[in-house]
Amino acid sequence: MQEKRIIGRIEIVDLPELGLYNICAKVDTGAETSVLHCNQFEIFEKDGHRYIRCTIQGHPDFTFLIHRERVVKSSFGQSETRHIFITKIKLFNKLLDIKLSVRDRSTMSYPMLLGRNFISGKFLVDVSQDHLAKNI
Repeated sequence: MQEKRIIGRIEIVDLPELGLYNICAKVDTGAETSVLHCNQFEIFEKDGHRYIRCTIQGHPDFTFLIHRERVVKSSFGQSETRHIFITKIKLFNKLLDIKLSVRDRSTMSYPMLLGRNFISGKFLVDVSQDHLAKNI
């Protein structure tokens, strides 16, 4: 059995496949899925597959193959469809797969949430700590 690393309430993470570094992410054990802020997005089909095209941190035209879609309830109780894609995240200098959805988080304190689906089985959360998973 793999030993679980301890992460804090807030972590600085990298998404190297997206060219995004030093993203401030809130660890949220109440959220099932992880989410990344995007300004706008559109869904389109090509060659029988569904894709999401979005603008992240002012960089337009990030395009991802949609891994799956699911309906989730927001923290405000509203149901919405989340479009989930798979990429890599870097914590503790290790690359891990992460399933991410995107939505407008411009009114939130943190541009990214790390949810239970990513945390479970890999990490324990110490809510009294921040920045334990620093990348060197």
